[in-house]
Amino acid sequence: MIKVAIIGAENVGKSTLMNALIGGKVSEVENLPGTTKGVIRRRFGKLKIPKGMKNPLGGADEFVLIDTAGLFDPKRELRGKVLSEERFKEIVKEITSADIIIHMVDATVGLHRGMERLHHILKMRYEKPIIVVINKVDLVPKERVEELRKIIKKRLEQEAIPLSLVTYEGFNELLERIAHHAQYV
Repeated sequence: MIKVAIIGAENVGKSTLMNALIGGKVSEVENLPGTTKGVIRRRFGKLKIPKGMKNPLGGADEFVLIDTAGLFDPKRELRGKVLSEERFKEIVKEITSADIIIHMVDATVGLHRGMERLHHILKMRYEKPIIVVINKVDLVPKERVEELRKIIKKRLEQEAIPLSLVTYEGFNELLERIAHHAQYV
């Protein structure tokens, strides 16, 4: 079984991504920070590969998606509004047990310093494969997306996938990256 954790600041679109990957509503989605208050796990069988894409896995293991509460307030360096110290630690423990991490960055807000620190800890200390996505690219000019991609490349040393869960731009590329990392888990 391959565990994929979706992490990010509050209201970045983690639950919307989980629903899109599952193909149905399993996580509550609201325009309010703190809608997800803990961890939501859903098994969704083998990775859904679009018909036009070759499946490098040849019938992968089962996948479990983990939707997490927003770890940080998007505008400040504070822990998410609904998270107690205990719940924060539980979520971080769940994240560190995952095989693959999807780190979501909100295109309208930018890269959060707290998430940047967590990203480096997961990458260096826990040696987790991390996929960085810039969500909500449909809400900002293309120049802003390119600026964020450069910032992420410099600060996180990774190529980010521009993603819109409204237009599904970047969705197939995200599936390809998940499939790629799953081969080595």
